[in-house]
Amino acid sequence: MKVLLIGSGGREHALAWKLAQSPRLSKLYATPGNPGIAAHAELVDIEPHNIVGFAREENIGLVVIGPEQPLVEGLADRLREQGILVFGPSAAAAQLEGSKGFTKDLCRRANIPTADYARFSDAVSAKAALPRFGLPVVIKADGLAAGKGVVIPTTAEEAEAAIDDMFGGGFGGAGAEVVIEEFMTGEEASFFALTDGTTIVPFGSAQDHKRVGDGDTGPNTGGMGAYSPASILTPALERQVMDEIIAPTVATMAAEGVPYSGVLYAGLMLTAEGPKLIEYNCRFGDPETQVLMARFDGDLVTLLADVAEARLAEVAHPELADRVALTVVMAANGYPGTPAKGGAIGGIAQAEQNGARVFQAGTALADGVLVAAGGRVLAVTATGNSVAQAQQAAYAAVDRIDFPTGFCRHDIGWREVERESARVA
Repeated sequence: MKVLLIGSGGREHALAWKLAQSPRLSKLYATPGNPGIAAHAELVDIEPHNIVGFAREENIGLVVIGPEQPLVEGLADRLREQGILVFGPSAAAAQLEGSKGFTKDLCRRANIPTADYARFSDAVSAKAALPRFGLPVVIKADGLAAGKGVVIPTTAEEAEAAIDDMFGGGFGGAGAEVVIEEFMTGEEASFFALTDGTTIVPFGSAQDHKRVGDGDTGPNTGGMGAYSPASILTPALERQVMDEIIAPTVATMAAEGVPYSGVLYAGLMLTAEGPKLIEYNCRFGDPETQVLMARFDGDLVTLLADVAEARLAEVAHPELADRVALTVVMAANGYPGTPAKGGAIGGIAQAEQNGARVFQAGTALADGVLVAAGGRVLAVTATGNSVAQAQQAAYAAVDRIDFPTGFCRHDIGWREVERESARVA
């Protein structure tokens, strides 16, 4: 089977690495790709409006859409209209990520546990509602903002400034509408499920690290590292998430004529009242995909094709290995603000000598030299029998990489390492 992968980040590099291992794969294409993906796929330069034509001309058997933007813009719909098999939801279903207000309204209709909220289309109304929510408060740009459209002010002045910034274009068109939510207390975790619109199967858990600095300090980012599995999501809690959050979402969307096919990535807050939905993503996460793929030993081409063909009820459920995976993001100096681009990167081969994998995200080739070309540049990923062991292996690989204009957090997995130490004690 020929497969076309859409995207250019660390998530897509991890998917390409796993797709390339499938015995069913005859040819893997990627667009636009990156230098790391080029080790597993033929990179093709295709204008977005020509993707459907390329898939038809090359007789592509499956298109895998990595990022959220083309899903929200309807690429999966255009492919399905031409009879091309595609992994990823329709534009209507991708509103689960494309509009936070859409998801909050769905949660209200389906009685899915989530934070109290209100939606606003102007700054005056939004500011007037702030006393209802207290402090701290969560203020979100409704649309896509590359994982950064969330502010958690602790003072009324900060909250009003955040509202003005969003409505003033601080997050582009994503801030045309704003959602204000009550602040939830607990620990965050991510849960993944695959669904073909009817059948749902779990696909692992992870814990991301959104803040840029050690100890979860500094501004939010797209993610500075992750580990999987997240032990705080016990089997009992995972069943609760499936029963109270994932299943009602899939059933409600199907009943309302918007069936969801693809991966559902639920960001969760584990509160004293139980797990509550923070938000949905309509694609695999980044950097969570890196740790999920490091634990998945199955045939990814077959699995994603089964989802696309609505065959999940007929096949064995996918399983992730018991091993732990941990990934450390190396970002360019200045991230999540303006990243320093063009810095040379070396030592990747040395970093991978002991079994680690270095997934490339914001990279490019300049005169044959690998350089930084984005904010998050590398995702250094390793496995082990415990989070502490995987953490040690990942940071040992980080130390072998020569990236002087980059930085990383030094405490990815810290909560779970502390829990492991407490269990041993």
